[in-house]
Amino acid sequence: MNAPLWSHRPLGPEVRTGDAAQTDQKERTLASEGFHEPLELLDEATVDHHRAMTSLCEELEAIDWYDQRVKATSDESLAAVLAYNRDDEKEHAAMALEWLRRRDPALDANLRKFLFTSGPITEIGDEGQDGDTEGGGDPAAGSLGIGSLKGAVQ
Repeated sequence: MNAPLWSHRPLGPEVRTGDAAQTDQKERTLASEGFHEPLELLDEATVDHHRAMTSLCEELEAIDWYDQRVKATSDESLAAVLAYNRDDEKEHAAMALEWLRRRDPALDANLRKFLFTSGPITEIGDEGQDGDTEGGGDPAAGSLGIGSLKGAVQ
């Protein structure tokens, strides 16, 4: 099994001094490998957002793992236990996603746009609020749909 993202780095047997020791100590105190910026530059809300995103990813990964185990076992009683556990992880994923949605207006807008719809997903993304193509782009023509930059002030 892979090590979870939220584990401390193992402490190695080697002894270091000076700057290398300080760097090692800072690395050891990080709880996640997923930070791409120095922690001292991040506020608490950003760190909490990262925690929720990481937790969501872990829950989705657990759902996948349990689902594979359900499909792989020939023991029906074990499959039932694993399916129960898998579905419990779905609840956890939904809770983390909802926490994120409540704090991120752009995520909220996209979830409201795509979730609980019945049309083809890619076509939902092509239509704006009033039925026009967003940004004036034509996806069939290779446009990214971000509109023209002609006449833009530089």
